[in-house]
Amino acid sequence: MRKWVLPEHIEDLLPAEAERVEALRRVLLDHFRARGYRLVQPPLVEHLDSLLTGTGRDLELQTFKVVDPLSGRLLGLRADITPQVARIDAHLLNEPGLTRLCYCGSVLRTFPAGIAQTREVVQIGAELYGEPGIDGDREVLALLLSSLAAAGARGLHLDLGHVGVYRALANSAGIAGNGDDSELFAALRAKDVPAVAELTARLPPAWRDALTALPTLYGPAAEVLAAARARLPDTPAIANALAALTTLAESAGDQVEALHVDLADLTGYHYQNGAIFSVFVAGETSAIGNGGRYDGIGRSFGRARPATGFTFDLRQLAGVAARDH
Repeated sequence: MRKWVLPEHIEDLLPAEAERVEALRRVLLDHFRARGYRLVQPPLVEHLDSLLTGTGRDLELQTFKVVDPLSGRLLGLRADITPQVARIDAHLLNEPGLTRLCYCGSVLRTFPAGIAQTREVVQIGAELYGEPGIDGDREVLALLLSSLAAAGARGLHLDLGHVGVYRALANSAGIAGNGDDSELFAALRAKDVPAVAELTARLPPAWRDALTALPTLYGPAAEVLAAARARLPDTPAIANALAALTTLAESAGDQVEALHVDLADLTGYHYQNGAIFSVFVAGETSAIGNGGRYDGIGRSFGRARPATGFTFDLRQLAGVAARDH
């Protein structure tokens, strides 16, 4: 008898899990709609150049590529829905003022995020376009947390970061945008303080000391923000980033069990440019929700809009909610 075997890290959803995932999908989409977020459904496959616009190399490596037999052009199977929604906002809707959109669908990735994780993720999320200020970040973070409460997730731990801090330091030190910061970038993400010190040894003292301090600036929000103000240069960009994090921490503090700031968290650095946030719960090795600001992602579609949003892995979240009840 022939054995039917699925590709590695690809799975069927059997009835019990499929019902949980579908029920949660309905809860979350209704939650988004009640707050003014309209549903869009981008296609699974697009021309590769469109699919990867403004996203950086990380997403390109995660994208399956195929040749379209009709046109001969290279197509991509989406690994993330966020760039597609940005295209819809910039190119198809082209609305004045604020635009609130949400989505849900499968994405396919060339590699799993972890040993026991799937390469086909059911991604659900929401995006806010047209609000450049902290009000947009605050609205999206509030929606993320209220959505997790609606899903039944408990004991939330919120991590805040801001890629603008590193960008400001790298720009001032003259190492941004020329490839000279790739090793430094990796060392910061790994919180390898000796490596950061070695890589920044030839920089002017102010920028060397600030970059070396960056991987140590993580922990309880109030403590880290106070330490950052004392140890980092008082430039407008850094001051604005720390002020944004203070506002977000104050607005979210009573909705989570723990609130931390990590100024060496550079998740999404290649296309995000402002506040970033991740939510964790006990028993999960990876975040159950991720989001942040990514202004300008629609530029190649003819409309560079302020943008901020978040995503969930619907299967992961359904499992967490089932375990917590």
